[in-house]
Amino acid sequence: MGVRKKLRAQQIKEEKKQLAFAKLTGCPTSPRKMRLVADLVRGVEVEKALQILKFNSKEASINLEKLLLSAIANWQAKNEDSSIEDAGLFVKEIFVDSAGMLKRLRPAPQGRAHRIRKRSNHVTLVLGSKNVSNQS
Repeated sequence: MGVRKKLRAQQIKEEKKQLAFAKLTGCPTSPRKMRLVADLVRGVEVEKALQILKFNSKEASINLEKLLLSAIANWQAKNEDSSIEDAGLFVKEIFVDSAGMLKRLRPAPQGRAHRIRKRSNHVTLVLGSKNVSNQS
């Protein structure tokens, strides 16, 4: 590996150290309902986001709160020497994608059947750090 490539690889590694992410796959909630809660915490500081999710009455907020705590733990594992308060963590990205659907049939009048689609989703949450002056 050349010097330029090695320096670029080290730079990318340092940038990735400031990011932590967590994924929730196959959550049995429709993506539309999950997006309503995800939009509340996008771009918000971690402490405020935890409070928003804790006191939200929607069912999806329980799963997102667990996911946010998991992402915080992942960040701590990467940055053992830093503290969360000094880092200024915030929810950099959060997106909800559609997952597989369970298709069921419900009896309908006159011998017909209506299809029931039980939707599920995948959620990806990325944390960013506002203070990038930890290393130097």
